[in-house]
Amino acid sequence: MNAAQVKSEIDRLVNELNHHNQLYYVQNQPEISDFEFDQLLKKLEKLEIEFPEFASENSPTKRVGGDLTKKFQAVSHRYPMLSLSNTYSEEEITDWENRIKKSIDEEIEYVCELKYDGVAIGIRYENGQLSAAVTRGDGEKGELVTTNVRTIRTIPLQLQNDFPLDFEIRGEIFMPHEQFALLNQEREEAGEALYANPRNTASGTLKSLDSKVVADRKLDCYLYGLYGLSEQQVGHFESVLKAKEWGFRIPSPENRFIEKSKSIEGIMDFIHYWDQARNELPFDIDGIVIKVNSYDQQRKLGFTAKSPRWAIAYKFKTSQVETELESVSYQVGRTGAITPVANLKPVQLGGTTVKRASLHNADQIEKLNLHLHDLVQVEKGGEIIPKIVGVNLSQRKSMEKIAFIENCPECDHPLIRKEGEAQHYCPNEVACPPQVKGKMIHFISRKALNIDGLGEETIEVLYAKNMIKDVSDLYSLSFDQLLELERMGEKSANNLLKGLEASKNIPFERVLFGLGIRFVGETVAKKLAQAFENMDALMNAKYDDLIDVEEIGEKIAISLHHYFQDSANLALIHRLKEIGLSFEIVKKEQASSVLTGKILVVSGTFETFSRDELKELIERNGGKVGSSVSSKTDFLIAGANMGPAKLKTASNLGVTLISENEFIKLIS
Repeated sequence: MNAAQVKSEIDRLVNELNHHNQLYYVQNQPEISDFEFDQLLKKLEKLEIEFPEFASENSPTKRVGGDLTKKFQAVSHRYPMLSLSNTYSEEEITDWENRIKKSIDEEIEYVCELKYDGVAIGIRYENGQLSAAVTRGDGEKGELVTTNVRTIRTIPLQLQNDFPLDFEIRGEIFMPHEQFALLNQEREEAGEALYANPRNTASGTLKSLDSKVVADRKLDCYLYGLYGLSEQQVGHFESVLKAKEWGFRIPSPENRFIEKSKSIEGIMDFIHYWDQARNELPFDIDGIVIKVNSYDQQRKLGFTAKSPRWAIAYKFKTSQVETELESVSYQVGRTGAITPVANLKPVQLGGTTVKRASLHNADQIEKLNLHLHDLVQVEKGGEIIPKIVGVNLSQRKSMEKIAFIENCPECDHPLIRKEGEAQHYCPNEVACPPQVKGKMIHFISRKALNIDGLGEETIEVLYAKNMIKDVSDLYSLSFDQLLELERMGEKSANNLLKGLEASKNIPFERVLFGLGIRFVGETVAKKLAQAFENMDALMNAKYDDLIDVEEIGEKIAISLHHYFQDSANLALIHRLKEIGLSFEIVKKEQASSVLTGKILVVSGTFETFSRDELKELIERNGGKVGSSVSSKTDFLIAGANMGPAKLKTASNLGVTLISENEFIKLIS
């Protein structure tokens, strides 16, 4: 294809992918399968790598993330992002409505909306393209998080139909309950501390310096406030509906996320409805926002120093009940982490029956000064898992204080608590049943070895029958042994054996993740595999070599050293090697030899490629990636926000600096 044909094909793919993305995430009416979508995306990605001059910063390929940011730039809002006046009182809502009526001597319409419990965002669109996304910050200035916002699939990168040429739309970014639960499950499996609630997690995720992390966590968004429009739109409600025509996912009147009312009775009906129905939503809300609809009336009402007079937020009271603490039990995780759980007298809270609440760790038990049979206050609020927030001391019945256990409840091994850590651990990794089974269940999980035909229940049965003691035993199972299992037919047994054989082709980084090394999650495993290329190099890596790897800090480096010093772990790796699992990176086909014999160092942030993608291109074109600048370095690919120390070293050593575009020309 010539240049014109390539650009035409890229434009066609961009438009088609944007169309299908809108159908899937905004309209919930997909026309093609996920596989077909992924094939189109891969085709576009390939063309953009080969012809970067035609790649748009709003390309659908940006949805997957990968760009790294040194820090976020502070920028001023074009329109201040003011906070709303809050109230927990229905009487104050009535007073607010009465004040509005006294100021506006004409018919007034109100708009009632959900108050999403997330992160406020303002997004600017110029000529139909997403150009900037800024957090609330202090209301006058916020942080520029455009790269991360581009990964959120419910936010359009390119608008459709008759959109304004330059405007801003505001809304709330949040993490759905299901995604929050999955994220905490993954953290628990990796032996990491659980996140407290979806709102804080969404906020932290949005400010991640790696946009790949943001993409993987699947944040969501509703957009509903428009600024900088022409005088054509008469009111807020009408503007929101118009934004839907441009491709935005708006709060829908059909599911009653937004509605108009002309009376205080209608406002109260909306508040009362969602005070009950909020527990059925797949995301958190913490109240209702009421606004005067007419833009003209909003201008007449104006602002106080801190907030608009034409809007107010009614906040729901946190869901809290009192019930009896019947006992405390202790769960043992895959990594040996001990989590105390309060067993409660069943009670209704937020639309569900609560029987258990997390106590997190020994410090939390001590802080609450818990005693057996205490009447405790249990809260849900922004938490998915209920938690105990207080004790009714006036009703204390027992002097039996809850003391954290000293021995593992599963294997009776003495527990340990490392300095600086909140959790206790059972160090008996080899013989503690939940740890042994947990490691095997993690090993076969979807993001690790993903062994077809083998699930958690089968692992439980095989372990109970002493047929497996660790993951290497899975590969010794015979067809006849499997047929002995209940509900295991010939077809299922064959599928399981085929799945085990197929797992020998799983890439090194997923095998490494599957080993379940503490603090080595999916992303860390990829970084380690790319840096060391094979298991032997990783096992022999020194502490300094490990922390030189991007995103690898002291905690992970120490965990790796402890793991590789354990003879049982080394024996397991040896057995898995003999079985035929992949313990080295499979080199991709070389694109050219233009960089043969050259060492290149990548530093800073880039527009077209992420740092990992640049490193892959170096290797695919015959070069070697250096971790630091030295006299042997041939080129330093210099991006934005590069550290001054690296720049100074390169200058002193006479190392050639090249830009991202110069590098692209070099390999082209």
